[in-house]
Amino acid sequence: MKRKYYSFEECMSLREVKSLRRMNHPNIVKLKEVIRENDILYFIMEYMECNLYQLMKDRVKPFSEAEVRNWCFQIFQALAYMHQRGYFHRDLKPENLLVSKDVIKLADFGLAREVSSVPPYTEYVSTRWYRAPEVLLQSSVYDSAVDMWAMGAIMAELLTLHPLFPGTSEADEILKICNVIGSPDEQSWPQGLSLAETIKYQFPQIRGNQLAEVMASVSSEAVDLISSLCSWDPCKRPKAAEVLKHTFFKGCTFVPPPVRPKASGLPKTPPCGHPVLRHSRSLPETGRATVHKVSNITDRLDNLSVTSRTRTTPKPPAPLLKAGLGKSDLLGKSDEIPPAKRLTRKLVS
Repeated sequence: MKRKYYSFEECMSLREVKSLRRMNHPNIVKLKEVIRENDILYFIMEYMECNLYQLMKDRVKPFSEAEVRNWCFQIFQALAYMHQRGYFHRDLKPENLLVSKDVIKLADFGLAREVSSVPPYTEYVSTRWYRAPEVLLQSSVYDSAVDMWAMGAIMAELLTLHPLFPGTSEADEILKICNVIGSPDEQSWPQGLSLAETIKYQFPQIRGNQLAEVMASVSSEAVDLISSLCSWDPCKRPKAAEVLKHTFFKGCTFVPPPVRPKASGLPKTPPCGHPVLRHSRSLPETGRATVHKVSNITDRLDNLSVTSRTRTTPKPPAPLLKAGLGKSDLLGKSDEIPPAKRLTRKLVS
């Protein structure tokens, strides 16, 4: 939707700006500045080296459970913080998890919602492979449980390097889910059957949960956690704060946000042999800093350089695929942020 912003207050009313300004957590990316230049609106975020998908795409061997445990524990802490403050993300996927050294942060709050906001919500949220079944079935009422489903799918992908539910359309996505965890019934998810009936969809009859077979090389604790996160019924999925107490995270210590060291305190040059970072030095600059709607100008802001560039999505080698929008999806991409005139103000010193 095309519109202009005539005041700083209008810019601050954007959903992503509002949500980011209200959150201060070491595992949530910080919004440093908002700029309007040449009718383009910019979000200047804190610097991160790459996103999780960039780390996965060239790997041959899956990440170790220790690495996955470290990353997921941080993200679940961020989600617990976020959910407790009345927001849920709605667009969790590897591209929205930014990594620097061994620190991972949640980013891109363009689809974030307040838990207290009034439904109905838009049906299209998140990339299809990480989309919860209640959203696939066009429910207009959902909550933070959609984030839990997405994290289950992401966690499985980190442990196997294969997407758990790589559907090519919404119907195929539901079929892929049924193939792994079995079809829902009146006992497991009666509300889901009602949603399916409303849109005249009939679930395939597939019995039995095959998750343990799909993830045969993964520990039983990890399979148990992913199984609970990827429950058909959103009411049966654990809360983020509950996940932190799961046996998979035994030995992980929660450090309160004010005490935990910041990513900026870590060494700038990682050891060459670090298993997580062995590809990071060859990563392109695209994706290393989060900048939305960059135009053909260069603007320097307190040692932060924003340059002209076009985001490209690298084609991953088989068998690793990349989630995306399909023609069969009900709704397209979210409306882009409309252009406006120059306005800049520091948000974080």
